Amino acid sequence: MTEKTASPPHLRVGMVFVRGLLSGLLARGVDCSPWLRTVGIDPAELMQDTVNVTAHQYAELFRVLIRDLDDEGLSLLNRRMKPGSFALQMRAAVGAETLEAAIKRMLHVLRLLNDDLEFVYRETDRLAGLELHFHDPEIVQNRFVHEQHLRIYWRAMAWLVGGNLPVVRFDFAFPRPAYAEGYNRIFPAPWTFDARYTAMWFELERMQHAVCRDDNAMREFIAHSPFNLILPRRDLGYSERVRVHLRHTVPSWPDLEATARVLNMSPSSLQRHLAAEGTTFRELRDQLRRDIAIFKLNTSQTSLGHLASELGFADVAAFQRAFKSWTGYPPGEFRRAGKKPER
Repeated sequence: MTEKTASPPHLRVGMVFVRGLLSGLLARGVDCSPWLRTVGIDPAELMQDTVNVTAHQYAELFRVLIRDLDDEGLSLLNRRMKPGSFALQMRAAVGAETLEAAIKRMLHVLRLLNDDLEFVYRETDRLAGLELHFHDPEIVQNRFVHEQHLRIYWRAMAWLVGGNLPVVRFDFAFPRPAYAEGYNRIFPAPWTFDARYTAMWFELERMQHAVCRDDNAMREFIAHSPFNLILPRRDLGYSERVRVHLRHTVPSWPDLEATARVLNMSPSSLQRHLAAEGTTFRELRDQLRRDIAIFKLNTSQTSLGHLASELGFADVAAFQRAFKSWTGYPPGEFRRAGKKPER
């Protein structure tokens, strides 16, 4: 029997989102009961909005549908997205230097794989966005297609740059649905409904953040992609909380002890939590330093001395050693070689 809402809410997914996964099949009159039973969901509860399922059941349903339909698009599009289609996009993205370049590579591959929709990259004076454009008037009517594509591509983009990519605003090209409160953990940013296009918007400078994943990490990410990409967003992990704090305090660069005080814990406790998430305070701080350094070297004439000071280094020599360890190039050579972001 399906688990009810009495359980902790961050471990539950509303039945309306389960129907979303099945919406392409339901529109064709397909009996979805066998798949629901496979993951322990009672088919009789499918239309009951007061019932929730576990996050594991939701992700497992996504996985078995892809397997059995041989379609990562879950019969939502006119052409099947053969298993491996998303991995192909991620493989193209991992080789890029910046997030902007990675996004453009992913979107190019997506256009090659389907004719029904595409993301269009946009820039304003301070924001960068991905707009979802549809070429089939029937598919545009399915709200779940909008929701699913925003969710998956945002999660993938955030992963490429280390896991932290806050959204400034989500736009939805449909009226506010009755279940919109369920968006809180899925789309944790201000929402606009009845927009011209469904879209997500980011601070423009984040597009120049460095891609920090390699092929091995990509294969691990894809292996767990149903869980990484579609589950409701949990509370921020400790590594993400540290990243957010460091970003807000640039250029003061607080140390481990000061950061732990802000997070209301001891330094040793923070270290244990970060170790459990596979990282350290120093690694998180250096990742942010590296991203800022690459952005400034590519987009400004800031002197190496000023940049070293802004990044919290004692002198230029210390900055040069660190930058070479991060990228394989001394900062001066990196700038002279014109290693600009791909367009």
